[in-house]
Amino acid sequence: MSRKGENIYKRKDGRWEGRYKKSVANNGKVIYGYCYGKTYRETKDKLEERKRQLYNGQDYNRQNTKKLFHSYCDDWFLANRYQLKESTIVKYAAIIENHIKPFFGDYLPKYITTESVNEFTVQLVDEKKLSAKTVRDILALLKTIFKYISKYHVEMTFVEISVPKYNAKEICVLSGDEQAAFIRYLMNNTDEFKFGILFALMTGLRIGEVCALRSGDISLTEKTVTVRETVQRIKNLDGDGPKTKIIFTKPKSDTSARVVPLTNTAFELCKTRVMQAEPDSFLLTGTSHFIEPRILQNRIKKYSRECGIKDIHFHVLRHTFATRCVEVGFEIKSLSEVLGHSSPRITLEKYVHSSIEFKRQNMIKLEAIGL
Repeated sequence: MSRKGENIYKRKDGRWEGRYKKSVANNGKVIYGYCYGKTYRETKDKLEERKRQLYNGQDYNRQNTKKLFHSYCDDWFLANRYQLKESTIVKYAAIIENHIKPFFGDYLPKYITTESVNEFTVQLVDEKKLSAKTVRDILALLKTIFKYISKYHVEMTFVEISVPKYNAKEICVLSGDEQAAFIRYLMNNTDEFKFGILFALMTGLRIGEVCALRSGDISLTEKTVTVRETVQRIKNLDGDGPKTKIIFTKPKSDTSARVVPLTNTAFELCKTRVMQAEPDSFLLTGTSHFIEPRILQNRIKKYSRECGIKDIHFHVLRHTFATRCVEVGFEIKSLSEVLGHSSPRITLEKYVHSSIEFKRQNMIKLEAIGL
């Protein structure tokens, strides 16, 4: 039975294949050699013999003993794994294993150049068809690993990373008529799922924040909701048990932990639920069981289709809430704090979408000054 790290695998044709590092090309990439056998033991013996030959001077390249880029990726990951949020580490692990290692893993760091990084970027955009934002995230992590390597005085050439221009996609916002129709639909036979969607539309909370709310987070005296946690499903990196797991963590950023005033409609919507439930129970269910975000996401797709509205995702509710706030004259700094943004600029650039009717109303104001 092969072991992890041996590079011995059983092929589909029944033979066993062993891989070893044969030499290093001029561009710094490792060249591999292969051994084959009818059994695992035969292949392993051939592989060990070939390695001995290389070590004794046959086709030996001293650069083989130097640390390759994939090892530095592993070192960086281990050094940072317990300093970042678990969800962030899962994201970085996927980027490293799916994109960075397959391209740069077998390079010696000093052979990575601006040209090779540009080639990598072209592959991400043209071959893998990744969005500009995703490519920017990948290149940002690659740059961080470069800095990590440089800290240890490893020989590296100066590498310039050109980030592709990011054009944000147009985000769907419910029109006034669509919003009214959707609310009427959700108010009919409201269950825990419809309640969660309504509450998000009336407060602008993120899906993970809504699912993590406890009854005690609603203040019946102050008419507020306190956002303390978020819940999400992430990949299980421990290697034991299921492939994914649910985690409860602090909200997205420091400013995402916040107190949001409730409108009278939103307050009355959840008042009875809160009065009938224990403070530690989850707001949506009134019990110790929570609704997973992906379940609520599937529900909103189902409800929007049944309501006759184009298929929407949960974040549309947040964009719609922000847009309605601006249309009624909500002060931007306050809106930014309600949404849990780090700055009003994020609110203006990403979450405010003025309707043509709202623009028309503002243009009419110019008539008062003769324009």
